[in-house]
Amino acid sequence: MPTQDDVLGYFDTLSNWGRWGDDDELGTLNHITDDVRLAAARAVRHGRSVSCAWEIAVPGEMERSTTTCPCAADMPGAENMPVRFHNDRRWGFSSEQVGITFHGNTVTHVDSPCHIFWDGTMYNGRSHSLVDPATGSAWAAVTAAANGIVTRGVLLDIARVRDVPWLEPGQGVFPDDLEEAERRQGVRVRPGDAVLLRTGYGRVRHEAGVTHGITQAGWHASCLPWLHEREVALIGADTPQDVQPSGYEDVLMPVHAVSLVAMGLWMVDNCDLEACATTAAELGQWDFHLAVAPVRFAGTSGSPVNPIATF
Repeated sequence: MPTQDDVLGYFDTLSNWGRWGDDDELGTLNHITDDVRLAAARAVRHGRSVSCAWEIAVPGEMERSTTTCPCAADMPGAENMPVRFHNDRRWGFSSEQVGITFHGNTVTHVDSPCHIFWDGTMYNGRSHSLVDPATGSAWAAVTAAANGIVTRGVLLDIARVRDVPWLEPGQGVFPDDLEEAERRQGVRVRPGDAVLLRTGYGRVRHEAGVTHGITQAGWHASCLPWLHEREVALIGADTPQDVQPSGYEDVLMPVHAVSLVAMGLWMVDNCDLEACATTAAELGQWDFHLAVAPVRFAGTSGSPVNPIATF
């Protein structure tokens, strides 16, 4: 079990600063090469796709106003449109204005490296001052992944490995769990892979609804050297990643902090992995083609996403 000093040391020993150049903003997404994407395509053996995201509730996680216009020719301002616009009186429309806070414990979203600072510093040694309240981040924002994150995904079902319906809040997942899941599932995590961690919380949420508070199952900090050694490109979980409490008095969220700041390891929080796990068990296939397409919000530290696993 790493001590707190060991975990603090990860900021140096697991650092990818400068590994891909001083101007690199992609971090571990650099592990996703053309060959890795081709290999991901070969993981499609059944043609079945499932979503790994939660539906965003309205009202709740999203504020939305919807405008409906049964006949567009009657809408305000139509008198200023060309004559041909007035002639077609059969079409109408609906449209929305949406506001959403996606960071937190409910919405499925991707975190880019600028989401977390440590001692006022972001990935690759950039200052927090590059994040402006008006324009957002000028460094390592979600738009660095504008071409999407397309790679091989691997689901490690820790609840299944431990033969429990779900891990209890506060239970951590350790490297031995990851390797036991690989052994039982007949899969091995390779460089460039996205690793999705199932604790079973998605089942709790489906059956009982969202639980409130910050105590949760998730990755233990001891997994960080394992993820670094395996050259994982992206991690996801059915919780907000870090086991809480973390076990370290001075490091509230070591997985978030070390991953995003030191490693440049992108992450997808709050996945719904129940359909993915059911499909994987049914097909006997625990790897798949994974596509994550962030919205190109300029300067933001993440984006709501709908990860698609195709078996």
